[in-house]
Amino acid sequence: MSEWRNWAGDQRCYPSQVLHPSTVQEISAVVGAAADSGSPLAKTTVKAVGAGHSFTDIALTSGVQLRLDGLSGLQGVDREALQVTLAGGTRLHDIPALLAPYGLALTNMGDIDRQSISGAISTGTHGTGLAFGGIATQVVGLTLVIGTGEVVHCSAAENAELFSAARVGLGALGIIVSVTLQCVPAFTLHAVERPEPLAQVMESLLERQRSTDHFEFYWFPHTSTALTKSNTRYPLGQGPAGVRPLSARAHLVDDVLVSNKLFSALCQVTAKVPSVIPRVNTMASQLTGNREFADLSHRVFATERTVRFREMEYAVPLLEIPAVLAELDVMIKQRGFTISFPVEVRCAAGDDIPLSTAHGRETGYIAIHQHVKIDPFDYFHAAEEIFRAHGGRPHWGKWHFLQSNDFLALYPELNLFDRVHNVADPKRVFRNTYLDRVLS
Repeated sequence: MSEWRNWAGDQRCYPSQVLHPSTVQEISAVVGAAADSGSPLAKTTVKAVGAGHSFTDIALTSGVQLRLDGLSGLQGVDREALQVTLAGGTRLHDIPALLAPYGLALTNMGDIDRQSISGAISTGTHGTGLAFGGIATQVVGLTLVIGTGEVVHCSAAENAELFSAARVGLGALGIIVSVTLQCVPAFTLHAVERPEPLAQVMESLLERQRSTDHFEFYWFPHTSTALTKSNTRYPLGQGPAGVRPLSARAHLVDDVLVSNKLFSALCQVTAKVPSVIPRVNTMASQLTGNREFADLSHRVFATERTVRFREMEYAVPLLEIPAVLAELDVMIKQRGFTISFPVEVRCAAGDDIPLSTAHGRETGYIAIHQHVKIDPFDYFHAAEEIFRAHGGRPHWGKWHFLQSNDFLALYPELNLFDRVHNVADPKRVFRNTYLDRVLS
């Protein structure tokens, strides 16, 4: 058996078999055999895996693992509707080049683009901006291999309940083999990144979230500084005169050397000498996040991340952000934690997807991190108590300690998801320990 690990390296499994399908028919045959009581693969579970960028055990399996790298690329373009169809294994960072010849772009993106498109929508990956939902809200059609081996297409007009649930399906409803996305004409983002007093940002937070297309900030614990990022959308060729893309030198210094290489080295030091973390955080907040530039949207949305970490992120009602951050600050001080990684704060529009973390409400996202060489769990447990007290919903692909009963009050349409689950995978071909834990 070969070992498989996620990006962070802390989740690992030993699949009984690893397959690299390149066609939908191959996937259908494997799933169908696992569901067939007379097959040699009967009662074997099947789990597709993308880039392994989830921090939870959502992708782990002791059964058959399907690696979908061979099922990638652009499958179709509807120029009039501005829609594209992509194979399920397509990586997010490959999509901009596929769309460029058609003058299209994704409406919004997260700040990491290493994931596969099917993995990103299945776990609820999102970016920031109160007028924009997560990537799953851009989905207008899906083709899945469900738990019987059948290939099923769904959209708002066809197999509507399956479509509604499968947009954030956790890998429980089927293997997504193609995704149709609603795109927009390609655009540029004017980025302004500035350090500001945290108290000042808190006072104007809601106004800035509503008035800026894409607003987010990072707060380094043990400091009173927020590193703000304000991105404004413009049609290609428009925007403030004189604002240009980052030079190769600026990218090398800011994004590679400072944000990754230097920060990685500092994490190595602070893991051994935690007492220096407050001073290091103060230095980090002064060294980074003070620039202005404009570029194609995907080059601004996504940033390079080479420092390995673990992450927990909770979605809370938008207006709860200031209270949650204040309580995190108090908790960190009272517990004597020394936290080297910044707290990331974003926002998103509400949506109607049953298991979306933004279901039914405008949402604030608060993410906490720890370097992979530091035990994060006392910090994560303490933070989770605060998040839960404010109605928080955990990101499906990031660390949390909730179980199925905990989700009953968080997701009003959980029964719909359960109903679809029973139809799409009656023999639980796609089950694993994570799904057993979070689904009733």
